Amino acid sequence: MDDSEAMQRAIGLADGVHGTTSPNPWVGCVIESVDGQIFEGATSPPGGPHAEAQALAAAGDAARDATLWVTLEPCVHQGRTPPCTDAIIAAGVRRVVIAIVDPDRQVFGGGIEVLRDAGIEVAVGVHAEDVRHQRAPYIKHRETGRPWVVLKLAASLDGRTAAPDGTSQWITGGGARADSHALRAESDAIVVGAGTVRADDPSLTVRHGEGRDPLRVVLGSAPPTAKVHPALEFKGALEDLLDELGRRGVIQVLVEGGASVAGDFHRARLVDRYVLYVAPTLFGGDDGRPVFAGPGAATIADAWRGRMVHVDRVGDDLRIDLEPSVPSPSTGPVPVVTIPDEEVGSRPLPPTPGFGGS
Repeated sequence: MDDSEAMQRAIGLADGVHGTTSPNPWVGCVIESVDGQIFEGATSPPGGPHAEAQALAAAGDAARDATLWVTLEPCVHQGRTPPCTDAIIAAGVRRVVIAIVDPDRQVFGGGIEVLRDAGIEVAVGVHAEDVRHQRAPYIKHRETGRPWVVLKLAASLDGRTAAPDGTSQWITGGGARADSHALRAESDAIVVGAGTVRADDPSLTVRHGEGRDPLRVVLGSAPPTAKVHPALEFKGALEDLLDELGRRGVIQVLVEGGASVAGDFHRARLVDRYVLYVAPTLFGGDDGRPVFAGPGAATIADAWRGRMVHVDRVGDDLRIDLEPSVPSPSTGPVPVVTIPDEEVGSRPLPPTPGFGGS
């Protein structure tokens, strides 16, 4: 295989484990032996072998003098598992091709240096932009200390989330609901307002599909009998919430509403990706409930403008993924976060100051 073909294969392997590895990155690895045999690996859930270790174990002695392609720079530090650089060197791999440098401060070029010092040929940058896009939540978390924020919305074709009386089930069809549950499964935490909990009593679990349940966070206080319990209850600024979730190892957070919470995140420019499910439904008139509650743009010049990064038909509905066309304003330097290995993968996460819950 050439570098491009092999790295695309590794990217596909990483895609297959997205949502199962957090707060570790989801990584894919491909090895080709000198006689053309192909071996593969992908990151296991926290505590299990990394992608490189998986592929090396599959290859065995065939890894000697082989070429290894990996989507993220191999780790160089001891955690729950030994450094991947040690395993690569011990296996006798001749050449390593890396898509991007790991922004985690425990690695950040150190893995490349160790491999080169061991006499291994190292190339960096193959399909780098594809991997940066795939790994955007992880990169943001390691560079800013905050999780990647996905805001999920479901609306009629005329932009209404509910009828005037508040009824909204179901605007979208079963396909969109299953797809949104896949979003839950790949997210580490899910945020809703206390008003939504009181009105709808959602469970916020993954039911339409497979995957782990996210950490549930309620802005405000949920009734003791609410289905979201055990949940973390937060009272404070949204920026403080994101900082706290980032410290807890949350890489991606899904904001599900309601309209007031969605509007608050939107106006604060804290959303990294908007996922909008549009149903072929028209409420008509101007009395239906809007996507965002609260004040909007006063003039067209003040309207938010983004760019479509993905459009797909999901059953009878349309899924549109949007990202801001202008980066969010800087909040100043934020320490790069490295999650202590003993805290990786714990769920539910323990309460800390600012949080309550049962």
